[in-house]
Amino acid sequence: MRALVYIGPNQLELREEAVPIVVDGEVVVKVEAVGICGSDMHAYHGYDSRRPAPLILGHEAAGRIVSGPRSGERVTINPLIVDPSCPYAIEGRGHLSPTRQILSMPPRPGAFAEFVRVPEGNVEAIPDHLPIAHAALAEPIAVSWHALRLGMERLHLPLAAARVVVLGGGAIGLTSALVARHFGAKDLRVGETNPLRRDTLHRTEEIETYAPDGGSVPADSSVDLVIDAVGASGTRAAASRMVRPGGVIVHLGLLPGIDGLDIRKMTLQEITVVGSYCYTPIDFHQTVAALAAGQFGELRWFEERPLFEGANAFASIDAGSAAAAKIILRP
Repeated sequence: MRALVYIGPNQLELREEAVPIVVDGEVVVKVEAVGICGSDMHAYHGYDSRRPAPLILGHEAAGRIVSGPRSGERVTINPLIVDPSCPYAIEGRGHLSPTRQILSMPPRPGAFAEFVRVPEGNVEAIPDHLPIAHAALAEPIAVSWHALRLGMERLHLPLAAARVVVLGGGAIGLTSALVARHFGAKDLRVGETNPLRRDTLHRTEEIETYAPDGGSVPADSSVDLVIDAVGASGTRAAASRMVRPGGVIVHLGLLPGIDGLDIRKMTLQEITVVGSYCYTPIDFHQTVAALAAGQFGELRWFEERPLFEGANAFASIDAGSAAAAKIILRP
């Protein structure tokens, strides 16, 4: 099969790899759409020791089962694989389990390939009317679904009455805004430095945006819920500044560093800061159902490219020249 293989920092190679062999309890999926995630970019730059070269990256995938009794079924893939007997899995929070594996981390090759093998319990059936590229968006949207759910659980008012700000207009920031709107947020803004991303948010989703270095930033201590979808020192500082007394910050970004949070304000004004990572199986299932029901809008904020153009897609994301919030590769 053809696969896009990470072979070293800033290097990808399209080459022939062995087709996955079916094992008990698992299925082989013919990949029809797979998104490029920020974590793929992190690995591509050589910054992720969990993803050593050579390795097939990619985990935001959808396609069709080609093995076993479910052969032919259209599915999207939950790439988070956990030992079902783990106590975290039993309590419904398998994403926190020390047994967790993720497609695109050894020993699990990823989905930038024509075929990928996953446990049968990690595929979610999708209806025929759902475009396969939309189905590949289930994983990043589930990340945002989980983050908003954690934030809403800690708010002292309904989301419809809350002022919500999302920091970052990349795929996770954009989907966080879409999920917030789905859950009822009416006063919603996204802060993004890249004008191409601001234009995408405004033009395709009619979401209000602002430039963090401009004159329309949220006032100090004025925001009920801040979703930091970047996780940099600057966004942590911005979240600390704008959150109101008793408000909530959900830290969703994964950039390195710990600086930026105003711990004194957190203490004196009883700010809740909660980390959010991945999603639960229920979050993923509910996200797929909402996606199939068309509840996140027209989803016109991604672009599709063939797998053989994958290296160029990574380079364009790196250069900041990709206007779309997400690039989906089609093997």
